[in-house]
Amino acid sequence: MQPIIECNNITHYYGERLIYRDINFQVEKGKILGLLGKNGTGKTTIINILTGYLKPTSGTCKIFGESMQNMSTKNISNIGLLLEGHIQHDFFNIHQIEKYYSRFFNNWKPKAYWNLMQHLKVGPKQKISTMSCGQRSQVALGLLLAQDPELLILDDFSMGLDPGYRRLFVEFLKEYAQSENKTIFLTSHIIQDMEHLIDDCMIMDYGGLLLHKPTKDIIEGFRRYTIPKEVPISLFSEGQFYSTEEKQTHIETYSFLSIEETSQLIYKEAGKNLEFKSELLSLEDAFIGLTGKY
Repeated sequence: MQPIIECNNITHYYGERLIYRDINFQVEKGKILGLLGKNGTGKTTIINILTGYLKPTSGTCKIFGESMQNMSTKNISNIGLLLEGHIQHDFFNIHQIEKYYSRFFNNWKPKAYWNLMQHLKVGPKQKISTMSCGQRSQVALGLLLAQDPELLILDDFSMGLDPGYRRLFVEFLKEYAQSENKTIFLTSHIIQDMEHLIDDCMIMDYGGLLLHKPTKDIIEGFRRYTIPKEVPISLFSEGQFYSTEEKQTHIETYSFLSIEETSQLIYKEAGKNLEFKSELLSLEDAFIGLTGKY
């Protein structure tokens, strides 16, 4: 089956500044993929390339097998796009804006919109202009869901929501995607939300793609190791370890290596068995371990 999104050898510069080189990734139908990265690594640039607002310096990016620059009207209508929660026509109330947008889409499904509004406890006569930033972003998303697109591209999807509403919304979005077999490509600065939502995780680093794995593999396989200083720190300069830091009393490093594999490396270097600590991590801690604190 052809992937919903397919990007091959994407390289992009802003002037002479390289954003990334030769990025390759795919998103299969029915998957929820989360794009993570520090500020300045090019997350928004990827969104702009996907949506056709920006042409990469080189490489190709296709959605539904077509380039955004030459996409058919049918496929364009199958993409729902949320850019940082923006919504126009804020002089409408909740009911009016749903009726307005419904005129432009043949397959409009108002139930999807009203289900989300009910979850968020937003009344039908509440004006958009009186809403918080977080509520506005969810109204925009509700309008996207009613369009019934096959692919949703959501940039900072939970922006402005408090913790309770974020958790409620994450659960709603995951249930919606699974029940309707939708494909979602999203970003968020709140990684705790992503951990409960995404199937696959793609992490950007400065200049390229650092990692693209199922979220489950990261949660269950990436570890923080606390190791005695008897082991030379140079052992952890290999590509199998990340963000190695020498503390006053120990060495802290991160790796996908198993406990057994790490133990064997330490024994080979130190010539004896040494006790060390291993911890599984949340997705946020794993992100910091992979990309560094600074």
